[in-house]
Amino acid sequence: MVEKLMEEENSLFGKCPYVTAQKIFSGKWTILIIYNLCEGTLRFNELQKKIFGVTQATLTKQLRILEDYGMIKRKIYAEVPPKVEYSLTEIGKEFIPILKQFENFGYKYINYLKDNKGVNY
Repeated sequence: MVEKLMEEENSLFGKCPYVTAQKIFSGKWTILIIYNLCEGTLRFNELQKKIFGVTQATLTKQLRILEDYGMIKRKIYAEVPPKVEYSLTEIGKEFIPILKQFENFGYKYINYLKDNKGVNY
């Protein structure tokens, strides 16, 4: 049953806008990676320092996935030690206004929690 659902979801990738977006942005760190690259190009270590709690292996995996989806680009410089920089592609930059909406919603939800749940973050 689970395999059939996964197969159906994969068959909708690139056809259904919701399934497509969900798949691209499903990684735990995806939105934070894109957020940090909004301001410009970053090297791997710079990006890792900006994302509290992400491991080197996980960040590497997430960056590769985003690169495979065409959301970010990786530039490798031929020097020792190797220098690698990451930046948003043109289609990656298309997500910036949506990211701003996430931020707006996040602030509204934080206020909701404070007002209705007594939660103080």
